[in-house]
Amino acid sequence: MPGTRRSTIDRGEVERFAALAAEWWNPNGKFKPLHKFNPVRLAYIRDHVATRFGRDPRAARPFEGLRILDIGCGGGLLCEPMARLGATVVGVDPAANNIEVARLHAAETGVAIDYRVATAEDLADAGEKFDVILNMEVVEHVADMPLYVARCAQMVKSGGVMFVATINRTLKALGLAIIGAEYVLRWLPRGTHQYAKLVRPDELEKALNDAGMVVVDRTGVIYNPLADRWQPSKDIDVNYMVLAEKSSV
Repeated sequence: MPGTRRSTIDRGEVERFAALAAEWWNPNGKFKPLHKFNPVRLAYIRDHVATRFGRDPRAARPFEGLRILDIGCGGGLLCEPMARLGATVVGVDPAANNIEVARLHAAETGVAIDYRVATAEDLADAGEKFDVILNMEVVEHVADMPLYVARCAQMVKSGGVMFVATINRTLKALGLAIIGAEYVLRWLPRGTHQYAKLVRPDELEKALNDAGMVVVDRTGVIYNPLADRWQPSKDIDVNYMVLAEKSSV
């Protein structure tokens, strides 16, 4: 239909995560892998935001004055740490169940976060702007990755940045992130990831470039079974994170 807005929402994916909403803050529940993954991505975000905005990461509230969007925020596992670092945080998710859990947990912990049931399109159409956008483990779940990235990039202020974390589309990722994590180790519910929707770094970088963003950093993330933790790595064959900036010119 002429004039109809294209949507990046994959309803099946939204319903899948909405059904798990009550599990978000259980460190030993179905999102246990995400709880274990959180420290490495939090450190990556904290250090790069501090560097790019001239903040002291050791300060009590180094992100004071920065407006941060966590798109696809789920239960708020990234929103709450960002708010504690001093940022003004908007957490958005299309699943109402997730936002309900996030709001309840924030109220219990006394953290002020602006949670909304909304999409990237909703915010972009409203003219929202942010210094930092967190796009973590989302691009592999949307219906149209390039369009989704473009709509998110619209909301990045001049000189602002966007973080993206996702899974590479490789046979190694199929073996470890899907077959291994979902079917063998059962770290994640079966069907959490679909191989065809995984995103290669070159595909993500093209989408970012087309949207006016430039990738300025990239790192792989691997699981260290001896230390039982995730850590940065040069290996981007499976999990990886990128930092992209919008020119201030």
